[in-house]
Amino acid sequence: MHVQEIMTRDPACCTRDTRIEEVARMMREHDCGGIPVVLNADDRVPLGMVTDRDIVVRTVAHGRNPLDLTAGQVMTSPVVTVSDDASLEECSRRLEENQVRRAPVVDGEGRCCGIVAQADLARSAPGTLTAEVVRNVSQPQKTTRTDGAF
Repeated sequence: MHVQEIMTRDPACCTRDTRIEEVARMMREHDCGGIPVVLNADDRVPLGMVTDRDIVVRTVAHGRNPLDLTAGQVMTSPVVTVSDDASLEECSRRLEENQVRRAPVVDGEGRCCGIVAQADLARSAPGTLTAEVVRNVSQPQKTTRTDGAF
């Protein structure tokens, strides 16, 4: 199986200038925990990712008001992406190596065409592969990846 068979197609995306309040609204409306940050609506080239955890750890935990911030100020960057023609094993390896639970999926031109999450693997991949991904992604992180905003 390949990533394009299990990914969520055409995910909600935002730009660096999108207010965090709007990003959170998008998460609620799309029932997801992460929104890819793209260069612009036309190109959809991924620059970063804003997760619900990013909002809490990079804003609230620092005493900052998320209503005063943009996606570019709290996003995780560089973004880990997966090719739409990657195998589930390759996708799992990328998630594990980078200790991320979800990743934007890019087409041959580098544009965001989907998103793949641990839950997608859990629904479609063999149980042993899923268990390995969950175990390795859940290990304590050695470093924090950030764009340096905080």
